[in-house]
Amino acid sequence: MKLQLANYLNRYVAFETEEIDLIFDALSTETFQKKEFLLEQYQVCKHRYFIIEGLIRSFRTDSNGNENISLFGIENWWITNLDSFINETPSQNAIQAVEKTTVLSISKNDLEVLYTKVPKLERAFRIITEKTLIAIQRKDEIYMKQHSKERYYNLVDTIPNFAQRVPQYMIASYLDITPEYLSEIRKNR
Repeated sequence: MKLQLANYLNRYVAFETEEIDLIFDALSTETFQKKEFLLEQYQVCKHRYFIIEGLIRSFRTDSNGNENISLFGIENWWITNLDSFINETPSQNAIQAVEKTTVLSISKNDLEVLYTKVPKLERAFRIITEKTLIAIQRKDEIYMKQHSKERYYNLVDTIPNFAQRVPQYMIASYLDITPEYLSEIRKNR
């Protein structure tokens, strides 16, 4: 786990072994079973999670009981509800394991202490956050221009084996199409 985290962080900023040790020691290892919540909708998000193994989704349930999936997280991704985590306000989204998932987690207070001990980490998280925001912006721009079929192909081509790991109704929710239409798209590919 430590090596996996080190390889990930060193993609953004070069860390010394001692710095990686400090970072790793501040993190807690947690395992969530399939369908287990890391964060319930309307709770305050108290952790950032680095996915070691597994698959997570972030979604909200509307007043009609419909789930609207905003993102998925896979191995070597950080996931949190940033607004809730930073501002300590109730999250509009839930975060749930789609399959058995192991994460490294850190609280806001522990992260702030770690930023002081390892200043490079704050820079790494800034870069990670910028790249995440760019990816969200690109997704929104692409999705506004593409038809449903193109959105699906783009998703499965960008993240290989993703479609085999996620139930069809979740992919449909994420792409904002019906499960029936997604089934037609998959049949004709």
